[in-house]
Amino acid sequence: MIRLYQYDTCPYCQRVIRTVESLGLVLNKDIEFVEASYGTPGRAEVVRLGGISQVPFLVDGEVQMYESADIIAYLRSKYS
Repeated sequence: MIRLYQYDTCPYCQRVIRTVESLGLVLNKDIEFVEASYGTPGRAEVVRLGGISQVPFLVDGEVQMYESADIIAYLRSKYS
């Protein structure tokens, strides 16, 4: 399952979430949203996995990426 580290007030995260919805991905079946605002365990996990404190951060198996435009392109190529 894809994990998307995000938080609600992040505009870049919202761009990715809108794409997830438009592609019809099912929450907690196809993709999991992980709360990653500052000070949360999710944000610490982002740093541990990827090395920097930035969201959105997508993990799909061995694939890890930060930039919202890259994440959107990846999701579209995988699910369109």
